[in-house]
Amino acid sequence: MTNHWVDIKNADVVLIMGGNAAEAHPCGFKWVTEAKAHNNAKLIVVDPRFTRSASVADFYAPIRTGTDIIFLGGVIKYLLDNDKIQHEYVRNYTDFSFIVREDYKFEDGLYSGYNEEKRSYDKDSWDYERGDDGYVKTDSTLQHPRTVYQLLKKHYSRYTPDMVSSACGTPKEKFLKVCEMLASTAGTDRTATIMYALGWTQHTIGSQIIRTGAMVQLLLGNIGVAGGGMNALRGHSNIQGLTDLGLMSDLLPGYLTLPKDGEQSFDDYIGARAQQPLRPNQLSYWRHYKKFHVSLMKAWWGDAATAENNWGYDYLPKLDKLYDMLQVFELMHKGQVNGYICQGFNPLAASPNKQKQLEALAKLKFLVIMDPLATETSEFWRNVGEYNDVDTASIQTEVFRLPTTCFAEEEGALVNSGRWLQWHWQGAEPPGEAKSDIEIMALLFARIRKLYQTEGGKFPEPILKLWWPYKNPEFPTAAELAKEYSGRALTDLTDPADSSKVLRKAGEQLSSFGELRDDGSTISGCWIYCGAWTQDGNLMARRDNSDPTGIGQTLNWAWSWPANRRILYNRASADLQGKPWNPKRNLISWNGKSWVGADVPDFKLDENPAAGMGPFIMNPEGVARFFARKSMAEGPFPEHYEPFETPLGYNPLSPKEKRSVNNPAARIFKDDLAAMGKAEQFPHVGTTYRLTEHFHFWTKNVQLNSILQPQQFVEIGEALAKELDIPNGSEVKVSSNRGYIKAVALVTKRIKALTIEGKTVHQVGIPIHWGFVGLAKPGFLANTLTPSVGDGNTQTPESKSFLVKVEKV
Repeated sequence: MTNHWVDIKNADVVLIMGGNAAEAHPCGFKWVTEAKAHNNAKLIVVDPRFTRSASVADFYAPIRTGTDIIFLGGVIKYLLDNDKIQHEYVRNYTDFSFIVREDYKFEDGLYSGYNEEKRSYDKDSWDYERGDDGYVKTDSTLQHPRTVYQLLKKHYSRYTPDMVSSACGTPKEKFLKVCEMLASTAGTDRTATIMYALGWTQHTIGSQIIRTGAMVQLLLGNIGVAGGGMNALRGHSNIQGLTDLGLMSDLLPGYLTLPKDGEQSFDDYIGARAQQPLRPNQLSYWRHYKKFHVSLMKAWWGDAATAENNWGYDYLPKLDKLYDMLQVFELMHKGQVNGYICQGFNPLAASPNKQKQLEALAKLKFLVIMDPLATETSEFWRNVGEYNDVDTASIQTEVFRLPTTCFAEEEGALVNSGRWLQWHWQGAEPPGEAKSDIEIMALLFARIRKLYQTEGGKFPEPILKLWWPYKNPEFPTAAELAKEYSGRALTDLTDPADSSKVLRKAGEQLSSFGELRDDGSTISGCWIYCGAWTQDGNLMARRDNSDPTGIGQTLNWAWSWPANRRILYNRASADLQGKPWNPKRNLISWNGKSWVGADVPDFKLDENPAAGMGPFIMNPEGVARFFARKSMAEGPFPEHYEPFETPLGYNPLSPKEKRSVNNPAARIFKDDLAAMGKAEQFPHVGTTYRLTEHFHFWTKNVQLNSILQPQQFVEIGEALAKELDIPNGSEVKVSSNRGYIKAVALVTKRIKALTIEGKTVHQVGIPIHWGFVGLAKPGFLANTLTPSVGDGNTQTPESKSFLVKVEKV
């Protein structure tokens, strides 16, 4: 979330698209109802199904799953064509006036630099034109044909209301009504917020869908303001913390990145990430990357991280390829992985193509499961008839179950969607031999290090020299780890302008990431969390919900990253002179000497607005980007590509003689590409979702939840049920090119048949929660049906749009 849950109450228009907040986030949805009740806000829901969110919406519009970029691109065209944009905002706070390189091209659905054999782009042409001084060339009149503004208009000129209606299945009048409602927030006195979830992310173009939504918000001036923003609804209580702490194959904590195989030089690694300003007097805060990285390395290796070994850089692996979940299971399926530690993850149920997961797990020598409960993955070897039909005797994998505690049996911080770190305390003792994840990992590390000490091994230094300064080495406490990721001084920190002045004594906790150094004198296990535990104590444990502003800025409730800031980019909530666009929802303002207000300023506190520094201080441009230079896998502007299993078989946005059908830079392997189903065999479109009564795959172990939703079902529309002669409550078989499930048919008015490019397309809703473990009636795993293909940027699987065939049993 750029904003936070409580701030949603400030919105005048709420768009829920790619999510179903009323059902999947019922507690957070309270703030939508607050906006409607006290701010007369209008709620728009755009979804393939008429959901519980839609049932309380002011306006609902249907859409074909996987076509969100067409819909949002159409909104962009509408806003530009009808001059419904926040002019002062986009001219000064975005790259509208920047001139793009002459060799940049887009034609036939592809951008310049595409390598078909590698399925990837050379992105050099995706950049701004530079002057002799190295800075970006601009045209304040916006007339130059290669300004971002002109290229944006040209790119989305094809996204007409007729195209939206034809390709998305959204009635034209409904689409235009959504445009009109969003456009009402183009002024400075009204704002709109966009709320999305896995309905946007679980596509091969998911990252680009989110970018398109952000571009709509930038045009309207709704980023950085109260009641605005792009607000991702995280599916687990701590999934935000997972990404913050770098639990991705190519990430380090704080969204730092692991080096690639070609980056053996530490200076080259830092130089590529410490981006220098592209315009005069811009902050470009990532230029401090070395401070963040060195402080992380000191937190990991302590005294062993020195200037001589590049602060531990030499200890880090250099990635020859991306070892994401799709890659690991691809290697596992080929028999190239011996063992797998599965911690808090149920891939047999959650990863795409259950049959591939099953075959891959069966080729391991050992599988370690760390989970409070038995999962389908921990019992993948069990033959449960049709639900999990395997030859148990042929599986050689040895499975070790290490029971862990659940959230109520441990203490620590949970990070919610709004970036709030909220400390929770232990409420109960764990049963039996269950141990916390921290203790299990510490015990494993202690034994592995002892083996290196006694038996040796290749490249032992990163293990033997890992810093482990905890009171009980076999069970570090959550408090010790929290102080470490927040950060402290290793030596006295002096004022760079006056070495006699000590700003922070050795051993003291740091107050913010502004105190981090690149000379090895500070540690911080996650720079964006720096300041969460200061000399004043654990700020995450604060519970003062006073709100003197009246707009939900409870700065003394818990702690928010970064720097306890609640709304990111809040400098953009004020004009060039520092005067708030909307004084009634004042976040920060310039008082003549400093920036003050209801939030922690996302800006240099003493930076006079007259100096011209842009509000988007992490970007070297200082402004927000419509043109994503070199950063996205598929291209600098979001472009629609069909799901890899498309009911059309072509891309309606590409020229008929040379259509680029699917994402040309998606994450996919050769065998998986060849295994995609076709509409001729699988004529219906499947999409997965969650229910309020169940939490993913956990609560089918709870009797009450299993009573509320006892049995697997699929939702099919009345028109499809009539066509196939399927009565409500009867059993149906739903097949894809990867397998089938059987479930109860819920015949509903909530899913309507859509007319797409002149043909009728039926969509089928498939809840994910059932499997062959738990108290609920045994069911098939929904990912039996989903394809193994992922987003080109995040590798998130495409679980929201795939082809199926529904049959009456």
